[in-house]
Amino acid sequence: MYRSFPRVFKDEASLKVYTLGVILLFVYLADAILSYWVPNFIENTFQSSIMMGLIISFSSIIGFGSDIFFPQVLRVTKVGRLIGLGIITSLLFSVLLFKVTFTPTVLILLVAMAVWGIYYELLGFGEQQFIADAIPLKSHTSAWGILTIFRSLAYFFGPLLAGFIILNGETLPLIAAFLLTSIGLMILFLTKNKHERPMQIEVREVNLIRELTHWKALFIHVWPVIVMSTFMGIIDATFWTTGAVWTEALSTRNFWGSLFLPLYTLPSLFMGIVIARWGIVSGKKRLSEKFLLFSGLFLVLLGVSSSIFLQLFFVFISSILLSAAFPLVDAVYSDIVARMGRERRHLIGLSRSTISIAYIVGPILAGFIANAVGASLTFSVVGFFAFLVSVILLLTTPKKLRLPQVEIHEWE
Repeated sequence: MYRSFPRVFKDEASLKVYTLGVILLFVYLADAILSYWVPNFIENTFQSSIMMGLIISFSSIIGFGSDIFFPQVLRVTKVGRLIGLGIITSLLFSVLLFKVTFTPTVLILLVAMAVWGIYYELLGFGEQQFIADAIPLKSHTSAWGILTIFRSLAYFFGPLLAGFIILNGETLPLIAAFLLTSIGLMILFLTKNKHERPMQIEVREVNLIRELTHWKALFIHVWPVIVMSTFMGIIDATFWTTGAVWTEALSTRNFWGSLFLPLYTLPSLFMGIVIARWGIVSGKKRLSEKFLLFSGLFLVLLGVSSSIFLQLFFVFISSILLSAAFPLVDAVYSDIVARMGRERRHLIGLSRSTISIAYIVGPILAGFIANAVGASLTFSVVGFFAFLVSVILLLTTPKKLRLPQVEIHEWE
């Protein structure tokens, strides 16, 4: 069931994995800085947790639309170009946010949120396409573990860096994000020969109703992993919205409070290494469901304690468990994507939509709960539902997720 790093991963694919990881490190570091800055800026500007949640959720509404649209137009994709287009769009996001500091209107914020949703989905499509194309099937979990390490480095240091930079000027985090993203783009340009597949875009074939029909057919067969990733995304969205605001509030009262969000991101640094070295080949679905179950339990405990040190401890343990679940779920998706051949783009779109849905529901839900019961109890409520969903999944998930192969072959 468990294996160390496969030799083929070391010999043939490691350079590609680490190269992409370094690129994403800079891009996601910029994204982490902005993810910390944006909720606090909106909250301070409009003085409303609900308004903050609604505005940020708009980015995921656009992201959800992108998840439907991209599989229709990206027929044969080159990973480098997908990532490159995402990075360029990310630069535009920083520029729009810089503009909104001078003209803080809802319209400009919504445009910026739309750009955020598009570039994040482009990066996600690029990552999934990369794993499916460049990494052997038995090494998917290891590859996702390595990429998780780079992403986690970014999201651990991002809030800390943003909190430090913002003390010296409100717009400095935006400038820092722009520069970091530019470095990522430069590295991508210097290593662009790592992926040679051509890119073909066929806009004339867009049919959103047909895409939703494909999603429905896939959902019937892979619904456990869809539900799983959606609830994991809701937890993540809660931390990066209500959690970011709560971290800022705690840090003004107690130095240790500034570690609330960083301690959520820290475990994925070493859990990525653990999962990569673990080399899990089978049993990924049930194991990830168990991790989510216990992660939800510790989130429930977070809300019942007023001690900042116990809260930090519960966040840390919950995040360890969640950080183990994320690469396992990504690996399950990659296993299925690899079995779909040319039609894999539809499952990539469906899997990416779970994050979009989570970031539509999560910020709004967290905003309403925070207004009603406070920030710490918000995590307890979210944790309770994560626990409940995990129990149901453990009782109902089939041993193997089978695809409707005959129907899939007729889609083209």
